[in-house]
Amino acid sequence: MKIAIVGYKKEERLSQGVANDEDTELIIFLTNKGLDVFPAIWNDENVDWSGFDVVVIKSPWDYHNHLKEFLNWLERVENLGVKVLNSVEIIKWNSDKHYLKDIAEKGLPVIPAEYLKKDSAFSNQFFDLFKTDKLVVKPCVSAGAQNTITVSKDNLDERSIEIEQLLKEQDYMVQPFVEEIKNGEWSFLFFNGKYSHCSLKTPKQGDFRVQHYHGGSISYPTPEPLHIEQAGAYLKSLPQSTLYARVDGVLINNSFHLMELELIEPYLFLNSDNNLLENYYQALTSLIS
Repeated sequence: MKIAIVGYKKEERLSQGVANDEDTELIIFLTNKGLDVFPAIWNDENVDWSGFDVVVIKSPWDYHNHLKEFLNWLERVENLGVKVLNSVEIIKWNSDKHYLKDIAEKGLPVIPAEYLKKDSAFSNQFFDLFKTDKLVVKPCVSAGAQNTITVSKDNLDERSIEIEQLLKEQDYMVQPFVEEIKNGEWSFLFFNGKYSHCSLKTPKQGDFRVQHYHGGSISYPTPEPLHIEQAGAYLKSLPQSTLYARVDGVLINNSFHLMELELIEPYLFLNSDNNLLENYYQALTSLIS
């Protein structure tokens, strides 16, 4: 069985601060386990996707900048009869942050959000709606905090002009700024629905973005069993199992609240740990056997 581990054409800005080449380490581990795995770039025209039995979507970190092309490529691969993990259905749904509305409607704790359609106007109504003095505005299709900005009542006029320019490009979402993000964003990693490990990403002083290329730091605390259970509830709401899932959120009054459900290309924090790589291997083999 021939397996593609799919990545992207490398960009320094997206890999800056990442200590491990996670894809290479994963491929070496899986190869040593006896699997026939190969790295491949999703938009490399020289790749013959029909030659693979399984395509694992691992790190196409530029997909959000080429969404239509990426989704069309996924459909072409699926139409070849190749098994795609995570599934094309799941990836399509997860590619637009409107999915958070679907999860919230199932009664699970999600940071509240309102949505602005492309070419619509931004107003100050959201401060009253969310009962807050500070908002976060982000694209519905994005990754890595791209074009994510904060808006306060003090800088509303300036930010409104910027937001209306951004709204000419695509839909956006508006959320209350969650002060708990200063304590860090928890990432719970699950493989085939089974909890594996977690990380805590903390923004640098004076920032709210937790990504390493924005100066965030990463630690690996032991989470409370309650929070693992709460994070796992989001996966149970999905219509099908996933090879990998990263459940990102914050603790509010000691309860986990979802910020993002990462089902396309999350960094997995495997950190050369054979136990964690084994967890991934076991999940993969169970889904392709």
